[in-house]
Amino acid sequence: MYVNTNQLKNGNHIEVDGTVYKVVEFQHVKPGKGPAFVRTKLRRTSDGNVIDKTFRAGEKFRSVRTQSRKMQFLYADGTDAHFMDTESFEQTAIPEATFAEALKWTKPSDEVDVLYIDDAPADIQLPSAVDLKVTETEPGLRGDTASGGGEKPATLETGAIIRVPLFVDIGQMVRVDTRTGEYVSRA
Repeated sequence: MYVNTNQLKNGNHIEVDGTVYKVVEFQHVKPGKGPAFVRTKLRRTSDGNVIDKTFRAGEKFRSVRTQSRKMQFLYADGTDAHFMDTESFEQTAIPEATFAEALKWTKPSDEVDVLYIDDAPADIQLPSAVDLKVTETEPGLRGDTASGGGEKPATLETGAIIRVPLFVDIGQMVRVDTRTGEYVSRA
């Protein structure tokens, strides 16, 4: 099945030169002189890189079939991440490298949406922010306040390391932006 440039929508997945991309944004351009074209921003599904690409109007691409499945993250063993389908209870092992970035923000037993592209697991769709417990950080010093500024590294329960304000202590819950990996607030 093919789609042409007139059928593009944000969020569609298309294959260009053998690589699968997600359409982030697109714009049809009709110059006063010359043929129409489509300017796009595409996110490569394999590594998340965003590229700008221009296509002639009417150009065709292979439409990529995507499906989202609710799964429970069970554990990661250093090689594979293990998930269980919440409907069929079928367990699946997926190489950790496929989801390395997303797993930094995912705890065992969390329910996630796993995106399948052409029947192969490709990505975990995360909420924009998650709440995680701080398991390790330097103690705050007297006089450290919310307005005092300054940051220190903190290790979260998933093993991810982020920068947090000086007043955050071990055992506290913090909200983290999953797109940037930055501290948002105390949870």
